[in-house]
Amino acid sequence: MGKAAALCGGSTRGLVSLLSAVPCLACQEAPGAARRAEPPAMSAEPAGAGGRGGGGPAGAPPAAPGSDTYKGWLFKWTNYLKGYQRRWFVLSNGLLSYYRTQAEMAHTCRGTINLSTAHIDTEDSCNIVLSNGGRTYHLKANSEVERQRWVTALELAKAKAIRMRNNQSDDSGDEEPASQSDKGELHGTLKTLSSKLEDLSTCNDLIAKHGAALQRSLSELENLKLPAESGEKIKAVNERATLFRITSNAMINACRDFLDLAETHSRKWQRALQYEREQRIRLEETIEQLAKQHNSLERACRGAPGLSSGGAGITNTAKGSVQSTKGEASDEDEETEYFDAMEDAPAFITVTADPKHHRRSGSNLSGASEGHPEDWNLEDSVFDSSNQTSYNESTCKDLLPKKRRRTRIPDKPNYSLNLWSIMKNCIGKELSKIPMPVNFNEPLSMLQRLTEDLEYHELLDKAVKCESSTEQMCFVAAFSVSSYSTTVHRTAKPFNPLLGETYELDRLDEFGFRSLCEQVSHHPPAAAHHVYSKRGWTLWQEITIASKFRGKYLSIMPLGAIHLEFHSSGNHYVWRKVTSTVHNIIVGKLWIDQSGEIEIVNHKSKDKCQLKFTPYSYFSRDVPRKVTGVVTDADGKAHYVMSGTWDEKMECSKIVQSSHGSTSSEGKQKTVYQTLSPKVLWKKYPLPENAENMYFFSDLALTLNEPEERVAPTDSRLRPDQRLMESGRWDEANVEKQRLEEKQRAVRRRREAEAVEALEEGKDYEGYIPLWFERKVDPMTGELICVYKGGYWEAKDKQDWSICPDIF
Repeated sequence: MGKAAALCGGSTRGLVSLLSAVPCLACQEAPGAARRAEPPAMSAEPAGAGGRGGGGPAGAPPAAPGSDTYKGWLFKWTNYLKGYQRRWFVLSNGLLSYYRTQAEMAHTCRGTINLSTAHIDTEDSCNIVLSNGGRTYHLKANSEVERQRWVTALELAKAKAIRMRNNQSDDSGDEEPASQSDKGELHGTLKTLSSKLEDLSTCNDLIAKHGAALQRSLSELENLKLPAESGEKIKAVNERATLFRITSNAMINACRDFLDLAETHSRKWQRALQYEREQRIRLEETIEQLAKQHNSLERACRGAPGLSSGGAGITNTAKGSVQSTKGEASDEDEETEYFDAMEDAPAFITVTADPKHHRRSGSNLSGASEGHPEDWNLEDSVFDSSNQTSYNESTCKDLLPKKRRRTRIPDKPNYSLNLWSIMKNCIGKELSKIPMPVNFNEPLSMLQRLTEDLEYHELLDKAVKCESSTEQMCFVAAFSVSSYSTTVHRTAKPFNPLLGETYELDRLDEFGFRSLCEQVSHHPPAAAHHVYSKRGWTLWQEITIASKFRGKYLSIMPLGAIHLEFHSSGNHYVWRKVTSTVHNIIVGKLWIDQSGEIEIVNHKSKDKCQLKFTPYSYFSRDVPRKVTGVVTDADGKAHYVMSGTWDEKMECSKIVQSSHGSTSSEGKQKTVYQTLSPKVLWKKYPLPENAENMYFFSDLALTLNEPEERVAPTDSRLRPDQRLMESGRWDEANVEKQRLEEKQRAVRRRREAEAVEALEEGKDYEGYIPLWFERKVDPMTGELICVYKGGYWEAKDKQDWSICPDIF
């Protein structure tokens, strides 16, 4: 028993020696760390310690033994008002970063300077000056000792960063200096991983060695002459030791395989990573080169002289096409924000069918369309709308304009926008009273921009002739898309209408319609619009604009429904507008995108058209500014496929057969539509010559602010600041605009005082009552909207404007 006890004691001492022989990984690094001559580390100062700057008390233990990170408090010069401010500095991988507090390290870095190219200087006993290019940090330590510790750490980190950059010069010739630290961090991580794997291998060897010794000791105990009960227990322990050895051997083999695999693939991973970095650099250079080429071509095209009269149409078309080139690349492309491609892919696929084949086998169709494919050819007289070349030529040839409209306005002055001239007028004023200069505007009001939706009114004239409600829906859908074609280059802001301001567009003799708009609310801004056409349709809407500023872009969300009713058929269509986004608000070239979905519903026949405006994405394979949709009847059967872009054209394809296709990666099943050849329903008119100097106005837009007689005294054409801006007298326009806004504020204050007085007397106060519109509940949507109540055109005939307020 004594011998057994001795063996057991020896075995225990063997286990203890085993545990003591396996080194702690953190301790194992310490000698190596000491050999690397680390800078004198500074402790991460605990809360309440120090307090006045510096890196902590002298002789403080290192914050991270063996690491390349150096942390501590320093004073940093901010400005002449605040002087030196206490900041938390972190030196890691050749980069010196600073934060206001230690807690900010998790989310906000206030600044970083690269030491590999920095100059380190000392001004006096406590100051340090770091400069790198145009960036300079003036730092001050709490004492000369702390200053010297930081200088030593900075010099060593700089030398190490330079050494790392030189060693990796072959890999980083085309990369920015900031990427040097990334590579250093990567190689450091790989080196640490390799060291840890060596430690794991050593531990495996020790487990195998001491596991075998433990089993031999237990075997010796089992061979001793011991009582039966003790022998059984030792036998059970021996069996467990055998299982432990088997398990340990399996772990050892797995670790050995892992080590072999890691060593085999480490170089492969490094080569793959380097290849990806090089590919990224090449892609960035290619994109930058393409952007520069695009910008050069755009400038060259704008500066090209006009061609002969025979090629004038081609010149205008070329200008329009180049100016609407997808992507709007420019020198500021690095500041441009792009949307990612939408995750939900189109829910349908179209395949063009052979008309002859389906003409012979029309009886075998699936019945997705209303009639046989032969009907497509019979409807050409209605669908043939692709041969339109200009605004004036789009009208019926037998109706010539009785009045010659203007075709140009004064060129836009080349005024530079002085931000200080704006900011100095804002000092000490309320935000609502800050006057925005006309430099941001175009010489049209929001009411006139709303009237521009009628530029392609002939689509509705053709829709009147359609006998089928689904065919009519195609033209209504094309009309809804056409209203966005004027926005592609129009990044300037229209004038905000004054309360009670109106705008009429009387084209009854020329184009068969007359339009009236009125600003019916100021907060929130809302405009009511009514259009009557003697060719068989009426359109009305009330639009309220909601906007959200999101940093680099501005989202404009029109709220309110648009109603369109055809007189003969009684078909009543309702739809809403999509979201408009203005990008690069702060810096870069402004550009506009449309995104979202439009659902057009015929409340009589229950036909529907779902249009999808795909947001622009630099990496998408789709055509930029793409619009797609499907026209379905009340039973949900698809009849037509709509496709095109909101800045160029819309096409319509008749569906002859539909089937279910494959399932997408998101689990959605796509529908395959077999269609006949598409027909162009709408095509954008080319911009007039010299449009880039006339705010990119279309032919219709050029006539909207043309002076006319007999209009109401509240008409936008009579607004003085807008007229002065159009004439190029922007300074006078700014003064007049400020006067009108102050006059409107005075009216609002008087109205608010009247409301308070009526409330005190217990009377009801109706507030502002629109001139030509009245509020009613819309039976289709259930919303309270303003609809035309009549009387305007009668007052115009009589020239009785007595109810019009003096707003100008």
